[in-house]
Amino acid sequence: MRLSSNIPPYLLLLSVSQHKFPRKRTYLMCSPKHFDVTYAINPWMNPGAEVDSELAVRQWDGLRQTLVDLGHTVHVLTPEPDLPDMVYAANGAFVVDGTAYGARFKHRQRVAEAAAHQAFYESEGWRFVAPGEINEGEGDFAYLPEAYGGLILAGYGFRTEPAAHAEAQEALGRPVVSLRLVDPHFYHLDTALTVLDDRTVSYFPGAFSRSAQRVLAQLFPDAVLADETDAFAFGLNLVSDGRHVVLNSEATGMAAKVEAAGYIPVPVDLAELRKGGGSVKCCVAELRR
Repeated sequence: MRLSSNIPPYLLLLSVSQHKFPRKRTYLMCSPKHFDVTYAINPWMNPGAEVDSELAVRQWDGLRQTLVDLGHTVHVLTPEPDLPDMVYAANGAFVVDGTAYGARFKHRQRVAEAAAHQAFYESEGWRFVAPGEINEGEGDFAYLPEAYGGLILAGYGFRTEPAAHAEAQEALGRPVVSLRLVDPHFYHLDTALTVLDDRTVSYFPGAFSRSAQRVLAQLFPDAVLADETDAFAFGLNLVSDGRHVVLNSEATGMAAKVEAAGYIPVPVDLAELRKGGGSVKCCVAELRR
């Protein structure tokens, strides 16, 4: 049978990896209408770099449409002027079981984003817990609902404070495992570790302290290990529905690893948004009822 060339490559792979099952997700994104790089708060940002705003919006919309085509629901937060990093919507809160634990940003350039996210969650009827501690939402928290009865992994070292881990545990009623990040290139947990399905992770060991590496090895002996090349290509900054893994198109090595593990890689181009130090996952917050 001859297949139409108009069918996206990832849909041609539906007969592959039948043992992996996708789960419909609900996501929150924010358009990069006002995206720019005018300051540097992570090693990837260069205020002298030229940003093509129209291209950034097209690439972002390509990611949004990919998630919709995969059957997921995507809510869109209204971007606000003078908040160029709002496109990185994962940083605005961390949501588990219908409760949104809000963000409190470390850098003054992003502080005002928190109120916009709080307004969204409250207007949509979510239970919102205002934070007292510095944390950057799903950027530094990951949730595995079927691992150890429901486990939160939490990063610290550059943005989120360790005290926020205890606060999140109280707010969300799930056990939290703290993991120390040691390389400033991986300033958020979601640049160094990702959830592939409800019990499986992939991570780059070199981003973590030796103690954190030992903890991860004990908790997840079957993890998909990424290497430095994968991590520097933002290959771990991905979104997975349990079967389809949406990731940066430049992360070819990581795509090969997840495919070998039985998932279907779905590459997208987010080159413009990488200039701000983020890729797929940074742009997507998961809303878990």
